[in-house]
Amino acid sequence: MPSELLEMPSPAESPRTKRWTRQECQIIESVGLFAGKKFELIDGELISTMGKNSPHVITVVLVHKWLGEIFGLLQVQQEASIDVATQDNDLNEPEPDLVVLRQPRTRYTENPQPHDVLLLVEVSDTTLRFDLKQKARLYARAGILDYWVLDVNQRRLIVHREPKDGNYTSVLVYGAEETIAPLAAPKSPFRVAALLRSEDEVARVVE
Repeated sequence: MPSELLEMPSPAESPRTKRWTRQECQIIESVGLFAGKKFELIDGELISTMGKNSPHVITVVLVHKWLGEIFGLLQVQQEASIDVATQDNDLNEPEPDLVVLRQPRTRYTENPQPHDVLLLVEVSDTTLRFDLKQKARLYARAGILDYWVLDVNQRRLIVHREPKDGNYTSVLVYGAEETIAPLAAPKSPFRVAALLRSEDEVARVVE
């Protein structure tokens, strides 16, 4: 006669998931198993970066254009890898939406290092919690001084600064009508709304 299940197995009894390293990912990529697919490695997990929607894509384009006007296009890297803190590099190789580098990208033969990053920007629509939690901690541990998360859905900018002990001690939210400037360009403020488009505006752009 069947009996009632009175308790669930402990987490230790759950199937283990595979944590990937950068070296393993490089080997897999070299044999073509990632062909046609795009991932970034965060905390040993492969995160798909495919299939971004129009608001996300257009926001990245607008931010890229604005940053290029301030710093020069060669200093703005889009969706390409950077290194993080030494202790995190084995299990992480993030590809932020946009990174402003200290020097033109053409001068780097390998991934830019954390000290090369003047500003890092993630554009969030479906990944807001991930960008505010896992990625914020990762970038804080790396000592990234200026980390911005553009929240497309709520039309706001969340600015992370003053990293200390693996966290940002200053996290401020700027509304659409407020202004902010990068730490590396304090005389170049902008209104947050200038880099965010409503769904109706996006529809008009893509028509």
